[in-house]
Amino acid sequence: MVAAVFRRTLSFPNPSLSRQSKPPPKTYHVRSISLPCRPHPLISQLKDEIKELRAWESKQLGERTSAWLCDGLVRLKTVHGSLDDILQLPQTQDLLRRQPAAVDKLLEDFLGFVDVYGRFQTAVLVFMEEQLAAQVAIRRRDEPKAAQFVKCQKKMEKEMRKLVSTVRSAGRFPNGDGELISIIRDVNHVTILVSIALFNGVSSSSSSRRFQWKGLRLTKKAKRERVEECIQEFQEVGMEIFCGLKKKGDEEVRIGLKRMHALESCINGIELCSERVLRSLLNTRVSLLNILTQ
Repeated sequence: MVAAVFRRTLSFPNPSLSRQSKPPPKTYHVRSISLPCRPHPLISQLKDEIKELRAWESKQLGERTSAWLCDGLVRLKTVHGSLDDILQLPQTQDLLRRQPAAVDKLLEDFLGFVDVYGRFQTAVLVFMEEQLAAQVAIRRRDEPKAAQFVKCQKKMEKEMRKLVSTVRSAGRFPNGDGELISIIRDVNHVTILVSIALFNGVSSSSSSRRFQWKGLRLTKKAKRERVEECIQEFQEVGMEIFCGLKKKGDEEVRIGLKRMHALESCINGIELCSERVLRSLLNTRVSLLNILTQ
């Protein structure tokens, strides 16, 4: 029998294999005030709505009507509805809960918006009552009663100037980085933009031409633009409708009443649309309060 021969061999461990690989470093999620890298569809939708609203405002002065104004209010309501939807997202709520100071400022801004729209509603309702009374006065050719509407126009214009001044100082959301902050800042900006167009749009053109610029050093261009910011339906109801009613013929009275009817329809539409904006502002503010309290 042949004995089996075994050769003795020496083996050395491979350093590369024996060395245990180090565990991968732990990763940490760094939080920021930005929304996720892939934006939610609502974000893109809101950006488009804001862009369209800015394009709406570019309408030439002198061509603005109640239909144009109502369209802007409807668009603004849609913008705030989209913002409210974004505020319901868990990631949005998480971001804002870590920024209570920013949310407090936003609540303050929305309280200011709610206040001016509430005051606007009150002023418009009073104006509507006076406008209906003026129609009766025109039919009866009652000049003293009709003159009360001219006073109401001046009072309305004065209140609208106050609202413009108030809303200009509102919506100054604090500076900050991140998409969410930028979007909220844009929403506040277009809210101010539409609100100023609304308040200037329903200012009486008759009192503007005669009284508003007394004692003010404004250029002719500035005067003209201020009057033209008033929508057409308000521009067409001038003081001439209420002057010399007893001397006017039936056709002149009929034309005056026709313009007043158009103004009535215009006011009703604006009041309805502005009320819906007010409700959307209230809803958004409630959502913000819930973020802080939950």
